Amino acid sequence: MTYCVGMRLDKGLVFMSDTRTNSGVDNISTFKKMFTWEKPGDRYITVMTAGNLATTQGVISVLEERTKAPAERKPSIMEAPTMFQVARIIGETLRDEINRTRSISGQTASSAFSATMIIGGQIKGMDPKLFMVYPEGNFIEAGDDTPFFQIGETKYGRPILVRAYDRDMSFHDAIKLLMVSFDSTIKANLSVALPLDLQIYASNSFAGRNRRIHASDPYYNLIADQWSDALKTAFHSLPDYTG
Repeated sequence: MTYCVGMRLDKGLVFMSDTRTNSGVDNISTFKKMFTWEKPGDRYITVMTAGNLATTQGVISVLEERTKAPAERKPSIMEAPTMFQVARIIGETLRDEINRTRSISGQTASSAFSATMIIGGQIKGMDPKLFMVYPEGNFIEAGDDTPFFQIGETKYGRPILVRAYDRDMSFHDAIKLLMVSFDSTIKANLSVALPLDLQIYASNSFAGRNRRIHASDPYYNLIADQWSDALKTAFHSLPDYTG
C-alpha cells in the first residue's frame, strides 16, 4: 500500500509520500512515489502515485519518455498549455496503461492494475493547481471545499488534516501537520512506512524544495513523541463518565 498527500495553500503546494511497497509481509521494498518535471521560469509539475507498482512505473516511464523523445512523440506534459491539460494527459496515459496491461495479462478485471495519482504544479501565467486522477482517467481539481487530496491508505491520517488544515498556514505548519498525519498512518498500518519524501513548492518559484525524511530524523521523531504525549494528556483531561 502507500500514503500520499498533496495540499494546496495560499503560499503554494506541499507534497508528502511514503516509499513502502509490499506483496506480503516477506516481500517489502522501498520505491519512490513522487516524481517531478520542471522547466525553469516556465513550469513545475509533480506527480505522486499509489496502486499497482508496474502500472504506475509504466505511466511515469511514458511521461518521461515523451519529455526526451523526438517532437512527434506527443502529447508531452512539458508542452501542455495548462495544468488542466497536464492532468488530462496523465489521466489518459494512466487509463491506457491499465487497459494495455490488462490485455497483455488476459485478465478482464482492472482492479489488479488499478492506480490513482495526485498531480500538482504551476505553469507560467497561471495559479498553482492540484488534481487527483482516478484509474478511469477522469480527475478532479482541488478547491476551497477540497483543498487537499490523499491517495493510498487514507483513513488513518485524514482526521488530523480535516481538523487542523488552514489554507493560510505557513509551510512550517503544513509540514508539521503532514508529519502528524503520516505518523498516525504509520502507527496504524504496516503497509505505510518511512522514509518519507517531502516537497515544498512556493507559488511562482518554478522550483521545489525536496527532502527525504528517514526513521532517524530528529524532527520527525520529536513530532511523533510529542503528539503521542499530547493525545494522552488531552485524553486524561476529559471529564469522567458518570452515567
